[in-house]
Amino acid sequence: MIGVMKVLLEHHADPNKISEQGRTPLTAALYATDSGLPESISLKCVKLLVEAGTDVNAANIETPLVIATSYGLTDCVKYLLKAGADPNIPHIHTGAKPIELAAIRGRRKLVELLFPLTSPIQTVRNWTVEGIIAHAKRPSKPSKPTVKHDKSTKVQLKSFGEKAIKRKDYHGASKFYTEAIELDPSDATLYSNRSLCYLQTTEADKALHDANTCIKLRPEWIKGYYRKGAALMSLEDYKEACDAFMAGLQLDPGNAEMEKVFMEAVEEMKKDHLARKGSKPSD
Repeated sequence: MIGVMKVLLEHHADPNKISEQGRTPLTAALYATDSGLPESISLKCVKLLVEAGTDVNAANIETPLVIATSYGLTDCVKYLLKAGADPNIPHIHTGAKPIELAAIRGRRKLVELLFPLTSPIQTVRNWTVEGIIAHAKRPSKPSKPTVKHDKSTKVQLKSFGEKAIKRKDYHGASKFYTEAIELDPSDATLYSNRSLCYLQTTEADKALHDANTCIKLRPEWIKGYYRKGAALMSLEDYKEACDAFMAGLQLDPGNAEMEKVFMEAVEEMKKDHLARKGSKPSD
C-alpha cells in the first residue's frame, strides 16, 4: 500500500482528490483502520500525503482530525496537529469538537494532546483536562439540530450510498445509509436501501428489521414488502415471504416483479414442505 501510494504521488496524483464516497486519500487512510489497517501503516500514508500537500483540514464529510480522534489514533492525531490540523473544527453531525469526542470515549491521552490547541467551549465551565472529561460524563440535553444543514447532509450521504451500491460496495453503502438515518430516522427509503445492503452482505436478520421499519413508516409503499419478502427468502422462511409478497401485490395487483417473486416463494415453500414430509420416518 505504501509503495503504491509513493509511486502515485511521484507521478503527480492529486492528494486532495475526492472519491465517489466523499473521501480524500487522507481521510480514506484513516477510515481504513476501522477495517483492520494497522495505525502504523495509516500513519505512514498520512505522512506521505501531508508531504505531498494534502489539506489536513478538508471536511467534505469529516476532517481528518475528527476521524483520527473518533478512532483513537493517537499517533495520527499527534502528527496531524503538528501538520496544522485545526482542533476547533467540529464533527459535522454532532457539532462536537475533537477534544469532546475524545473525552466522551474516555481517551485521556487524546484530551491532553488536544487541550493546548483547542479554544475553550462555553458549556464546559471547568476548562481543564479533568473538567472536560468530567463534563463529558454528564448527561446533557441534545442540541437542536439545524434542519437545513441536516437535510443537505442526508441528501449527500444518500447519494454516496447509491454510488457505493452501483460499485457493489454494499458494506460501504450501509454505513452511509446508517449515518443518513441518524439525521432523519423517519425516511423509509433509507431503511429500504440499507435493507438491500444487509441482504447482499448476508445479514438477513438486519435486512428484515430494516424492511419492517420501512413498512411501519410507509405502509402504502410496495418496496417495503418486497424487501421484507427478500429477507425472509434468505432466511428460508418461505411461508412468511409469501405473505409479505402477497401484501405487496394487494397494494399493486399489476406489479409483474412482485408477482414473479411471489410465485418463486410459493415454489420454494412447496419444495420445503415436500422435503420436510420426505424426511419424516415412515410408519
